[in-house]
Amino acid sequence: MKFTCNTKELSDACSNVMRAVSTKVTIPTIEGILMECGSDTLSLTGYDFEFGINTTLQASVVEPGAIVINAKVISDIIRKLPDPKVTFDISGTSVSIISGAVQYNIMGIDADDYPELPSVSGGYPLFLNQTILQSMVSQTLFAVADNEYSKPVHTGLKFELTLNQLKLIGVDGYRLAIRTEPVQYDGEDISFIVPKKTIRELTKLLTLDDDKNISISVGKRHIVFDVDNYSIISRLLDGDFLDYNAAVPKTASTTILINTQDAINCIERTLPVIENDKKNPIRCLFENDEMRVSTVSSLGRVVDHTHANVSGDRVEIGFNSKFILDALHAADTDQIKIELNSATSPAKILPLNDDGFLFLVLPMRLKNEN
Repeated sequence: MKFTCNTKELSDACSNVMRAVSTKVTIPTIEGILMECGSDTLSLTGYDFEFGINTTLQASVVEPGAIVINAKVISDIIRKLPDPKVTFDISGTSVSIISGAVQYNIMGIDADDYPELPSVSGGYPLFLNQTILQSMVSQTLFAVADNEYSKPVHTGLKFELTLNQLKLIGVDGYRLAIRTEPVQYDGEDISFIVPKKTIRELTKLLTLDDDKNISISVGKRHIVFDVDNYSIISRLLDGDFLDYNAAVPKTASTTILINTQDAINCIERTLPVIENDKKNPIRCLFENDEMRVSTVSSLGRVVDHTHANVSGDRVEIGFNSKFILDALHAADTDQIKIELNSATSPAKILPLNDDGFLFLVLPMRLKNEN
């Protein structure tokens, strides 16, 4: 196997592909990047049995073949090469890397030992604008659960496809985020759940270009995202996802219209006296066209307020400051509507004039203060 390619293109590709290389399972093969040469292309693959990234580069191929090279080693080498071109000359598992005056000789691994990536055939195709998908993910991924204490199915972002509509849903037991967007789709209604890690890595490859689409192919157990010249393949999560429609309150006894940044600033001013290792709730009082925010800890006490249009009953409610701030930051609108029912019911955060997003944040129990 022998080929020559552009050093920077190979370095960038290795950096992206190695994000799918296993860091938990100490199996030499899947700690490596699979390099395969065709007639005039070089294919790179990283795969950890659950998540994979593949890309193809142009290369001048003298002899086709395949080899696996440790991902960290190859990435570190390519990143430091002095010449714009690099040549790989491989005999068996012995790898020579030549660029300008420098030559490395390292050992690779037989490509026959590399696991085969799952294929998705006969699935449902979908094309999404990259900018829109990035926006949808930024407004939902924050609410997806981490692995530690949650149901495994809630560690993924749920996609629901219906006629000309895509809905993304994230939930972690304390908050819920829903984002809806019109799309061109006339297939049958489907839903699937993509692991949080996959979505995070996908967004790193997206470009905020209104003219570029991403292709999605969905199978029974796996999904493939094709973005530019990269393919991301991932397993799908299975299980009983939250019945989020039943969790969303249908009525509200109190409605607040408030400037989003004013609300963020008011809450952020409580952070210096909130102890990181303790769940000090912030106390929010909504009445008389005002949002009053306060908190008490062993570090001190803070009280602040900002203007709000409050209609309905007076409500005093407690929140985890991080959870409510995550929702407010994700809102991405100048003004929001907050709907409340009581101190023990979730807060619903919405845009003023449409149903593009909906966030729910569960309250925290407040202790009486003197």
